[in-house]
Amino acid sequence: MKVPVTYKHLGRIEYQKAWDYQEQLLAENLDIKKRNRDRELAQSSETPQITHNHLLFCEHDPVFTLGKSGHIENLLVNNQYLADQGISFFKTNRGGDITFHGPGQIVGYPILDLERFKPDIVWYMRNLEEIIIRTLAHWGISAERSEGETGVWLDTDKPHLARKICAMGVRTSRWITMHGFALNVNTDLKYFNMIVPCGIQHKQVTSMEKELGGKVSFDEVVQKIKYYFEEVFNTTPV
Repeated sequence: MKVPVTYKHLGRIEYQKAWDYQEQLLAENLDIKKRNRDRELAQSSETPQITHNHLLFCEHDPVFTLGKSGHIENLLVNNQYLADQGISFFKTNRGGDITFHGPGQIVGYPILDLERFKPDIVWYMRNLEEIIIRTLAHWGISAERSEGETGVWLDTDKPHLARKICAMGVRTSRWITMHGFALNVNTDLKYFNMIVPCGIQHKQVTSMEKELGGKVSFDEVVQKIKYYFEEVFNTTPV
């Protein structure tokens, strides 16, 4: 049985506003779970409420974000430089190290109740990677996973050529997910020179534009991600 998911495109949005909205949706689902648990403990005959699943899309103004176990030394510029360049910085509660978000990059935030899918974070991460791998294949880009590293990569069997095209970092609370993935579509890659991307030394970063030699339709990529999201997670839009 397909699980309903609501899609919403937030457009170009400040990182904090998108984070606050994710926290709001997470809190709503956690409240539903708490009420259901209270009913169960009280042996109530009321029908349990169903949690709501969302997939948010957006672009961010230029921002570096650091995961909860990340290392600040992977930010290679100082605060004054960030201010001069108009780049924000946030310490977050997601997994992973440091990454960049900015214009031309599709950021996806799935707010999913994994108990309605499969309560397994490794399964969840591999599925997110699979969605991006299938999306890139539509444009003829052969992408893959890199053993021991999260995200989606190209040419992992050639260390001097290996490059990351999609970063991922998530958080879960009572099996509700937040944060997600960032796919470089037409992203200005100069920003990645200011960090050690994802804390991984000597690995390059790329974009669909760079690989294909020209701009790619942002909206078309979003639609393909939706299509493969429904295919991989067995969902239906509402």
